[in-house]
Amino acid sequence: MFTRFTNITNALQALDKIYINSEMVRKILRSLPRIWMPKVTDIEEAKDLNTLPLEDLLGSLTTHEFSIMKIDDEEENEKRKKKVIALKSSTNEEIDDESDQELALITRKFKKFLESKKKFGRK
Repeated sequence: MFTRFTNITNALQALDKIYINSEMVRKILRSLPRIWMPKVTDIEEAKDLNTLPLEDLLGSLTTHEFSIMKIDDEEENEKRKKKVIALKSSTNEEIDDESDQELALITRKFKKFLESKKKFGRK
């Protein structure tokens, strides 16, 4: 971003539009995304923007960006370290027979329940 900003300001200087250092610092701070607002507030409160060199601002923002990237990397590594538990499937016919019997029993009971509801509605 800083390289693009420098290219734009240099092109504007060629067109006789010159920005002073404090204007450039303020423009960079205004252009940062919302996630950077706490850092922008820290810089505005801790430092005098009229005397803050552009290079110091760049160094401060770069340091903050590296710390954000480090935190993201640590969170990603923690996610990788978590174990994934997978259940083994079995295809035993005994289990299939038992589940078929259970399903048949549930179906019979459900049919009886529906029949009792129909009889109850007629009374």
